[in-house]
Amino acid sequence: LGGQARVEGVGGTWKDLTDNVNSMAENLTGQVRNIAEVTTAVALGDLSKKITVDVKGEILELKNTINTMVDQLNSFASEVTRVAREVGSEGKLGGQAQVRGVAGTWKDLTDNVNSMAENLTGQVRNIAEVTTAVASGDLSKKITVAVQ
Repeated sequence: LGGQARVEGVGGTWKDLTDNVNSMAENLTGQVRNIAEVTTAVALGDLSKKITVDVKGEILELKNTINTMVDQLNSFASEVTRVAREVGSEGKLGGQAQVRGVAGTWKDLTDNVNSMAENLTGQVRNIAEVTTAVASGDLSKKITVAVQ
């Protein structure tokens, strides 16, 4: 990419044709480079970049699809991080990830994170209930959650 046609000594229609081909090649090069920059950033875990070049047609579809994918990955990562921080670091139980518009593998991952958080919440609450009862002298309570 980035090459330009150089035809010495031509004018008129041939010059116009050469200039138009060069302009088209320059536009396409800029579009592909911006798309490559964003997809490379995503592959490296950087979700801060979006495709910004002005495009039309099929390249516009590609731009919109990739930018939507970046938004959904960002939302997923933010929600999973939030739930993990709430449960793991802050001790807040019952948190659930809310990721709009995801499907397929991303929905499965979100559901699995939510299931894990729900199971952990149930286990901790049951242990806390039994511990509180024992501290109060009630030895009749037992841990009832299923664990593996």
